[in-house]
Amino acid sequence: MKERALHRDDRLNSGGESCSLILYNDDVNTFENVINSLVEICGHDPVQAEQCALIVHFKGKCEIKSGPVEVLNVMSRSLNLKGLNSKVDLKVS
Repeated sequence: MKERALHRDDRLNSGGESCSLILYNDDVNTFENVINSLVEICGHDPVQAEQCALIVHFKGKCEIKSGPVEVLNVMSRSLNLKGLNSKVDLKVS
């Protein structure tokens, strides 16, 4: 199955389960790599990506995106291929 990068202009389909994409801290990736990956893959602006990177660094994890499970799974796989540690979790209301 061929994956494609999701961009800021892609519309999230509101159908399906609402989930969270969680990014976890590691001792390998630089802030610059994390920020660039969040901008490229998740469509964050640089300031939002930097804030997420800082939260991950100090708290150990951060919810970086929410939406349909199908979209977040693609983003998670793309982040993981870049060496970041991410996972999709079902939101608990």
